Amino acid sequence: MIPGCLRLRNFGPIKSADISFGALTVFVGPQATGKSLTLQLVKLLADTGAIHNTLKQYGAEWESGDPSTFVKAVFGEGMQRIWRQDTTIESDGDRVDLQSLARRGKRNLTERVFYIPAQRVLAINPQSGWFRGFYDYRAGDPFVVRDFGEKVRRLAEQELLRDGGVVFPQKKRLKKVIREALLKAIFGNFSLRTEAQMGQRRLVLQGEEGDSLPFTVWSAGQREFVPLLLGAYQLLPPSKTPRRELLELAVIEEIEMGLHPQAISAAMLLVLDLLQRGYRVYLSTHSPHVLDVIWALHRFRESQAGEKFVRSLFYLPSTAEARRLAEAALDTSKELKVYYFQRETGEVRDISKLDPASENPAESGWGGLTEFSGHVGNLIAQAVANNGKVLS
Repeated sequence: MIPGCLRLRNFGPIKSADISFGALTVFVGPQATGKSLTLQLVKLLADTGAIHNTLKQYGAEWESGDPSTFVKAVFGEGMQRIWRQDTTIESDGDRVDLQSLARRGKRNLTERVFYIPAQRVLAINPQSGWFRGFYDYRAGDPFVVRDFGEKVRRLAEQELLRDGGVVFPQKKRLKKVIREALLKAIFGNFSLRTEAQMGQRRLVLQGEEGDSLPFTVWSAGQREFVPLLLGAYQLLPPSKTPRRELLELAVIEEIEMGLHPQAISAAMLLVLDLLQRGYRVYLSTHSPHVLDVIWALHRFRESQAGEKFVRSLFYLPSTAEARRLAEAALDTSKELKVYYFQRETGEVRDISKLDPASENPAESGWGGLTEFSGHVGNLIAQAVANNGKVLS
């Protein structure tokens, strides 16, 4: 089962966390504060059997009598100490026993969580321009990174190659309004295709005149976004079926990586689409732009604003498809949650209201994401007030 609530004590850098997940949950905070570890823990708790099965399938070994070796196999090399003697984890009120998680045996193999990691760019080999499978990573790489690479490789070889080599845009994969936003903000006048180069498959961006651009000359945003797009394809089946098999939750780390603000808005449309289809979505981010979107949705809901405000937020046209997507974003039954992971104390705080007037600086500064902008504004105001004189 996917945890609805987590209670963490002394887990990695986290000293204390009480997290109640919403339909859309966002984690913010500095690097190395436990955001990714918590999301990987959600994946482990929900998909223990599937993770065991995949690790065994690819020859990964761990000692049942030494759970730290299992932690290393799942979270990656050097992570075996995140689960210590004083660590306590409760999932929906039930104590989680590491020994039982690591123990081999018959388990439910159903996979509920699809995880798109921050290191998703590693899924494409820059030399070949094609996807890397599970075996192509180091044994010490986190499970979610290796598993993601293998899944998008299979998707490309089993589904996309049947589509005439066209990866994007595809009418049957994404809503028209989302395709157009991604085309404008990320791909420009290029399409994304597969082609054979000296008998070897590769991904290329193809211009209107047929010129092919290999992976190494793409922009940083395009290199980061294409694996994310393939991950979205894994969640969006090419049919009228709204969801893929038994998947219930999409985890996306740092959706904004390499992207211009306009492109971040376009990528967030994928999140709205996933919510409309009935998925839960958990994000981690370092982007104030992502929280601007969440804050706006909060306020639109509170003020009972119409769907036109959501469309205006994303610069969407007044089509029936766009209106349905915007209306789904205003569904108050789909709770929006935001948590701030604080480095100094190791505490995780609920800042879901995102109130700029809050006395809690973690909330008013949106987990530190607006702190520097506020600092710059204060300095400029002081400089103007004092005609540029340095304040004592």
